[in-house]
Parts: sequence; structure tokens; C-alpha cells
Amino acid sequence: MAPSPTTDRFPTGTPHPAGPDRTRERRRLHTKLKLATQLGQGIDGYVIGGMGMAMGAVTADLRLSTLMEGLVGASALIGIFVGGPVFGRLADRFGRRPVFLADMLMFLVGSVLQFFVVDGLQLFCVRLLMGVAIGCEYAIGAPLLSEYAPRRGRGRLLASLEISWYAGYAVAAVVGAAFAHVDGGWRWSLSSSAVIAVICTALRGGIPESARWLLSRGRRGEAQALIEKYGVEVDVAAELDERAGTHREGFRALFSRRHVRSTVFASFFWAALVLPYFAIGTFWTQVFDALNMGGNAVAALLLYSLTAVAGVTAGCLLVDRIGRRKLLIPPFWITAGCLALVAVRPTSTPVVVGGFLFFIFLNSASSALTAVYPLEVFPTSLRATGVGFATAMSRVGAAIGTFLLPMGLHRFGVEFVLLVGAGVLAAGALVSQFLAPETASMDLAQAARTARGERSAGTTPHPADDRPRTG
Repeated sequence: MAPSPTTDRFPTGTPHPAGPDRTRERRRLHTKLKLATQLGQGIDGYVIGGMGMAMGAVTADLRLSTLMEGLVGASALIGIFVGGPVFGRLADRFGRRPVFLADMLMFLVGSVLQFFVVDGLQLFCVRLLMGVAIGCEYAIGAPLLSEYAPRRGRGRLLASLEISWYAGYAVAAVVGAAFAHVDGGWRWSLSSSAVIAVICTALRGGIPESARWLLSRGRRGEAQALIEKYGVEVDVAAELDERAGTHREGFRALFSRRHVRSTVFASFFWAALVLPYFAIGTFWTQVFDALNMGGNAVAALLLYSLTAVAGVTAGCLLVDRIGRRKLLIPPFWITAGCLALVAVRPTSTPVVVGGFLFFIFLNSASSALTAVYPLEVFPTSLRATGVGFATAMSRVGAAIGTFLLPMGLHRFGVEFVLLVGAGVLAAGALVSQFLAPETASMDLAQAARTARGERSAGTTPHPADDRPRTG
């Protein structure tokens, strides 16, 4: 008789995680971890969105030069580039829990310090620290949540982090508007992120270490205790096989023959998604003006934001229903076609408006996968390092697009810029066609094997089939 799907998840001799007490412990942990991670993503959006609202007042009060204004605006992006890889590596080496706590303490310190800055250089340094914290959050928050998440519904749970980011960004805009007419109000609006950081720090204090990470470090006894206490759904045999097959750690391992496929895919698809999105989003009104579609800038930005929220929400609802590949590859091709169509028909109002809105919606829907795929294609021993590196590469893509778009508009025109964006999306589709695995409903260790192109033993149900099966 084949073993049951439930007992396959635990090593021989592990008591079945049943009973009301254990169920309550598991639910309490999942609820606390979800809140702590959702708030972490929300504070990321809050910090970035808050500066967008406050920049005008900051520039006037601190008398920023054009150079310093640009540096302050870019400081968080620079910090993300550093924080993601560095703290991802630390989380893989020293554990998820200490980095999970240290990250929020950085947010708390940075939030408070913003209130007391007296010049642009000080603000740049503080915002750089907060950018490091944002990069750290990408590298540790979602990975830890994924390592405690059940395989069924894991994609939807992780994708919902993107909604939290947008919510944080929107709340920052409301708070910024409320303080806009207060003398020195930008100090209060920027430092108000300390409130979120305090709440989140309190939640994170009771989060245990990841059982999967403990297994990856050979600490089986400690992992066993957590598995028994919380009924953690984990393929222990697969995790131990991953540990046995790991010969290198750190950044060098990302480019080893064993893992380079996952590294290239996670970095490239993420960068290809965000490069045109951030570039067009940052200069949304300028693009519309170049297409003679200018008008109410606030209304245009509001329409952009609402469409993006609708898209990422749709992606969150579909990621487990239709699978990862269907949410990524067809939208890549369709959004490339949307931008190309606008480029060749720039005088048609229905084409321009419809093409842009469809691009924003589908691109945002696929962006839900940026909180899912990078966590599933790397093994536990490299998960935080890989996610941190992919985060940095995605921000390089966003920075390149944002930096080059205004020059492209000025020198070559909007049609050329849109065709380049379409080309980037098409390149993302091609890479994803060959490298994107289908990882829905798999255990994380099995998903990492599949991403490497290896045969994965164990449970591999079709994403549309919720019935548990065993290999």
C-alpha cells in the first residue's frame, strides 16, 4: 500500500501533527507570520511612497541642490541593491530569525532618524539605511513565510505580499497629503513609518526559526521539534537530499552548474517585468504628453495606480489556479504586443489608452510572481541569497529603464522607447519559455529540483487539481 500524502511529509518516527492543541499552535504561528511579513512588505511601499509625496517640501526646507535631490531620491534604490544580496547571504548562513528581527530594527532606527536630519547628506545616509532594510526585507520576509507555508495556496499567500506593498504605498500618499500643509510636515510623514516598525518588531519577536533552514544546516533535532510542534508541511527527505547535494554556499554557488539556471531565470524574468513598468510609471505623464494625451496628471496617476492594484490582485487570485507558467509567459507576449501596438498607432486614442491600461493590468498581474518564483527555484540553503541577488538585479533593470527613458524620449521619440520596452518584454517571454518551471503545489525542495531541470520525486499535482497525490 502506498504511504499516505500526510505521512510522506515527515521523517520516520515523527508523530502525526494532529490534535486541537497542535492545530491551534499552527494557526497562531501562521497568522502571526503572515501579519509580520505583510506589514514588512507594506512598510517597504510606505517608505518609498512617502518620499514621493514629501520630495518637494524636503527640497525646499533642506535647500537641496539638483544633484543632492537626485541622490536622496535614488538612495533607497541604492540601499536595496546592497541590502538584498548582503542580508540574503546572512540569512542563509546564520538563520532566518535573527535577520528577520534585525531588518525591522533598521526600519525603526531609520524612521526615527529622518525626523532629525538637518541637511541633504544626512537624509541621504538615513534613506540609504532604509533602502538596505527594504532589500533585506525582500531577502528574508517572503522566504521565511514560504518555508512555513503549506504547498496548497502557497502561491496565493506569497503573491498577496505584492498587494501589501501597493497598500503601503497608497497609505503613505494619504499620510503625506495630510501633512502637506503643516510646517515641517514632511518630517512627521516620513518618520511615521516608525509606528509600523514598532508593531512589526513586536510580532516578529515570537517567530521561531525556519525548520527547513535547520534541516539545511544539519540541525535535524531542532527541526524535528518545530515540525512536531507546528505540524510543518515539509518533505524532510527532499530537504536532506538537497543538503547532501550542496557542495558550495554563498554567491559563488548561484553561478555553479547546479544553480545557474535558477539564478538566470529569477534575475532575468524579474528585471524584464519591472524595467518597462517602472520606467513608464515614473514618467507616465511625460509619455502621455508625448503622445498628445496629456491632461490631468493626478487623474492619470490615479488611473495608473488603480489599474496596477487590480492587476496584482487578479494575479494573486490566479497564481495557484492556472499555475506559474500561464501567469507569466502569455502576459509577457501580450504586453509586448500592447506596447508595440501603441508605438505603431500613436495617434489613435482608443489604441493608446487601451494598450497602456492592458499593459499595466497584465504586467501587474504577472508581477505577483516576483514574490513567488524566486522563492521556489532556489533550495533552502541558497533561498535567501538567491532572492536577494535577484532583487538586486531587478532593481538594476528598474534603474536602467528609469534613467534611460527620458533621454530616449528626447532623442528618439516615444515610439522608439515603446518598441524598446516591447523588446524587453519579448526577451522575458523567450527566457521564461525555456527556463520557467511549473512549481505550483510542489514542496519547496521539489520545486527547486524542477527549476534545475532535474527529475523531482514526490508530490507533483497539477495546479488545477487540489487532490493530494504521492510519487
